[in-house]
Amino acid sequence: MMLRTTTCSVVSAAAVMLLAAGAMAQLGPVPVPPANQITEAKRVLGKALFWDEQLSSDNTMACGTCHTTRGGSDLRNARMAGVDGVPNTADDVFGSPGMNLADSANNFKPDAVFGFGKQITGRNSMSFLMAAYAPQTFWDGRGTSRFVDPVTGQQVIANGGGLESQAAGPPTNDTEMAHEQRNWGEITVKLADSRPLAAANAIPADVAAVLTNTTKYPALFAAAFGTPTITASRVAMAIATYERTTIPNDTPWDRFIAGQQNALTQGQIAGLQTFNANCAVCHVTTNGQFTGNGFRNVGLRPPAEDLGFQLTTGNANDRGKFKVPSLRNVGLRTRLMHNGQFVSVANTTAIQAAVRFYVRAPGAAPQFPDNRDPAMNAINFPPQAEPGLVDFLTNGLTDARVANQTFPFDQPSLASQRASARPTILPGGTPGTGGVVPQVLAVDPSFVGNDDFRIGVTGGLGGATARVLVSMDPPVNGRLMTGTESEFMTLGGTGSGNGFGTLRSPIGANGVLNGRVMFYQWIITDASAAGGESRSNIARAAFFCGGIGCPPSCRGDFNLDGTVDPDDLSDFIGAFFTIPQVALADFNGDGAVDPDDLADFIGAFFGGCSN
Repeated sequence: MMLRTTTCSVVSAAAVMLLAAGAMAQLGPVPVPPANQITEAKRVLGKALFWDEQLSSDNTMACGTCHTTRGGSDLRNARMAGVDGVPNTADDVFGSPGMNLADSANNFKPDAVFGFGKQITGRNSMSFLMAAYAPQTFWDGRGTSRFVDPVTGQQVIANGGGLESQAAGPPTNDTEMAHEQRNWGEITVKLADSRPLAAANAIPADVAAVLTNTTKYPALFAAAFGTPTITASRVAMAIATYERTTIPNDTPWDRFIAGQQNALTQGQIAGLQTFNANCAVCHVTTNGQFTGNGFRNVGLRPPAEDLGFQLTTGNANDRGKFKVPSLRNVGLRTRLMHNGQFVSVANTTAIQAAVRFYVRAPGAAPQFPDNRDPAMNAINFPPQAEPGLVDFLTNGLTDARVANQTFPFDQPSLASQRASARPTILPGGTPGTGGVVPQVLAVDPSFVGNDDFRIGVTGGLGGATARVLVSMDPPVNGRLMTGTESEFMTLGGTGSGNGFGTLRSPIGANGVLNGRVMFYQWIITDASAAGGESRSNIARAAFFCGGIGCPPSCRGDFNLDGTVDPDDLSDFIGAFFTIPQVALADFNGDGAVDPDDLADFIGAFFGGCSN
C-alpha cells in the first residue's frame, strides 16, 4: 500500500507507524455460498421480507423490528427476570419485546411470566450488519454454516450458510414471530396471499420501484428464483442475500487505513493503539471485521445463568461462551453484551461501562472466573487511555450511512413504530364479578387486508359466554350503543377476572375500507354485573393502507372479505329485508333504504372491483 507521508504531524506519524506494523487490513469481499448467489431481484425480495411484519403470525414483528439498520440491533430492550425468577436483580436480562403469546389457532392466551403482555427474548439482539462474515450465527452459534431446509430436512448449502440458518429460525419461534406450533406451510401460504409491506410506510426507493410493477409476493419470488413458488429455503436465502449487501465498510477507520491519515483524530488514533494492544485478540483487525467470529467467555455472568455456546456444542468447556460480535457501529447500539447488561446511564455510556469492565476498573461490573477466557488477564491500560479508546469505538467505527439510515441501510416505517397504525384503547366498561372491569386487548395493526385482525379481552369471568359489539359509531359514556354483534363464545380461564377470549375480525383487502374507523366492546354474561352483563373498555381501530397503496376498491364486496362472490349478494339481501340491519342496506348513503339501494348494489356487484 502506498502511503502519503508528506504531512509531518503527530497524527500522520502515528498513522504511518500503525499501518507499517501490518496489524490491520481492509474489509474483504463478503463470502457468498455458491448455492445462493447474489442477484438484484433476490436482494430486493430479501429486503422486502426482512422489513415485512406480515412474516409474523400477528403482523406485529418483522426481522427489522429487533434488528434495525441503526446499529443493527434492537432499540427497544425490555427487562426480564433472570434464572432466579426475581425481577430487578443482578442476573436480569435485557431482551427484545416479541409476541403476545397465542395458541396454535392464534388466539391470545396467558403466558406464565408475561401474562397477556409481550414476551421478552432471553438475550439482547445481535447486530445483523456484519453477520455475513460469520460462519455461525446467533450468540450461541446455533445458526450453523450448513443450511438445512427446515421443512424437507435436505441440505441446501454445505458451507457458508450461517445467515440462511439464522433467517429460518424466528418465523416459527413463538416468542419472536409466531403463535404456538406455527409451521412453514402456514407462513408460505400467508405470504402467497399477502401484498408486500402492506402495513409499512416510507418504503425504500429500491423496493418501491419493484412494487410499482407487482403487489404480490409470488411475482417477486419468480423474479428472484425463476418460479413463483414460495418455500422456507427461498425465504431464508432471500433474506440472507439482502443481509450480505448491508456491509458498513465506510467508517473513519476504513478511510484511515486506506491512507486518509486525518480520517481519525489524534485522540482516536491513540485509542486505536490502545485497542490493538488490548482488544484485537478477540475483536480482530487483521481481517477488518473487528471480530474473529469466535466464541469466548469473558466472565460477564456465571455460566449457569446461560450456558451459551455449550448449548450448541454440548461441550462443557464451552460453558458461558458467546459469539464475539463485530464492533463496527458499536457506538449506535443502546445496549451491549448478550444480556444487554451495559447501557448508557447518567454520565457513563454503554461503551465506557464495557471498557471499564474489561480493564477491571474500580467500581466496574464484576468478572466471574468460571471458565473465563485467559485473554481477559492480558487486558491492561491506564485510566488516561480510556477517553481515546472510547472515542475510537464510538466514532471511529461508525459508518455515517448506518447512523443516518441511508442506502443500503434505509428502512421503511413499520406499523409497530406508528401509533396511528395500531388500535387505541378508550375508557369505558362496567365491572363484573369481583368488581373487575374486563380489559380489551388490541395489538394487531389495522391495515386494509389484515385477514387475521384480532380483538381480545382479559379480566372477564372465566367460563362465561361473551360476544363483541362492533360499531362505526363512537361510544357514549363508555358504551357502544349501536352496531353488529359477533356470535357468542365461551371465555377461557376460571373465576373472577381470569376470563379471556379472542375475536377474529378480518379486515378485507378492499380499498373502500381505507380511513374507516371501527369500535369494539366485549359484552360478557355475568350474573353479578349490573343488568347481568359486564362490558370491557373499548378499542378504536382506524383502517389504513400502507405505502404500497390500497387494494382495489370493491363496492360489490358487501361483507368486506376481499372478494366479490354470491355471499355478498346473499348478505345484502338479508340486510335489505331485516329491520335491525337496514342501516347497512343504505348502500347509496342517502339516509333511506329503498329500491335505489338494491339497484345500486346489483350494479356494483356485477361491476366487480372496478367501481
